[in-house]
Amino acid sequence: MRANRVPIEEIEREPAAFAERVTADGRFGRAAEPGRYRLVVSRACPWAHRVVMVRRLMGLEQAVSLAVADPVQEVIDGDPHWVFTEETGSPGGRDPVLGIHALREAYRAGDPGYDGGVSVPALVDVETGRVVSNDYDRLSTDMATEWGGLARAGAPDLYPEGLREEIEDIGERVYRDVNNGVYRAGFAPDQARYDAAVARLFERLDEMEERLSARRYLVGDHITLADVRLWSTLLRFDAVYHGLFKCNVRKISEYRALWGYARDLFQTPGFGDTANLDHIRAHYYRVMTGINPTGVVAAGPDPRGWLTPHHREELGGTPFGDGTPPGPVPEGEQVPPLGRRC
Repeated sequence: MRANRVPIEEIEREPAAFAERVTADGRFGRAAEPGRYRLVVSRACPWAHRVVMVRRLMGLEQAVSLAVADPVQEVIDGDPHWVFTEETGSPGGRDPVLGIHALREAYRAGDPGYDGGVSVPALVDVETGRVVSNDYDRLSTDMATEWGGLARAGAPDLYPEGLREEIEDIGERVYRDVNNGVYRAGFAPDQARYDAAVARLFERLDEMEERLSARRYLVGDHITLADVRLWSTLLRFDAVYHGLFKCNVRKISEYRALWGYARDLFQTPGFGDTANLDHIRAHYYRVMTGINPTGVVAAGPDPRGWLTPHHREELGGTPFGDGTPPGPVPEGEQVPPLGRRC
């Protein structure tokens, strides 16, 4: 999620400014080494959340450390920026490992003349303090497939070779019409483009509803990257996109299969235990003043619905296939328990 002013216009994602790849064998120039990299995220951002989920599912918490930025960005030189604060575990407002206050410092360590957008997630080289990659899609795919022996025993195969074409086909449609579609609706510059974005969004959600009515997961019989990609938007939908972004034809909680699927994953280790609904609501309602000029944060919906029975196990399949669930959330990375909002 880019950390600068969001204009009221159609959203087009910019290419990643930094896109070095990190692999087990270092064939692209960088090898996956334990402790070498630090992953900077906002728990509010759906794009960063994908990488956080993959890191946890693959058991890479000890290999690559986590830095959490404040969900309410700080205005620096006229633009809001991701910063580290006491509230998110950074004494003195500086990340305890990288020693920086604003993520843009790591961007400029990699390119002193850089003046583009600053986004999360960002993988930072601890030794040099510079950003290696802010390519959320490549980061999540590589962590799922390329980090070799650093992954935990029992890690699931999130990107099975025989299913990759199907995963990418669904991923492309979900990205265009759902992940990015909510932004196209929320920041549409006129009625026609809003109407078009909302129509495509709910056509795609209806398609996913039909698909998930007869199967537990999007592709295959266990969790894959396809599920990670869709779920990051479903988590935020009723809390922010439905009201703030005017995606209000239906709530996800009004879909039988999608809501059951979303709850099933929330209750699966690696999903709900990486989700901070307080950060999500604070960021969207307080930072996006172009569409919420008062900065007033909505009270609902009651988040306890995420913990209600879903009965999705009746459709078959197992979350981790031949693998096992990840262990307990590492100390310092726990998210607040769900509580009643109103």
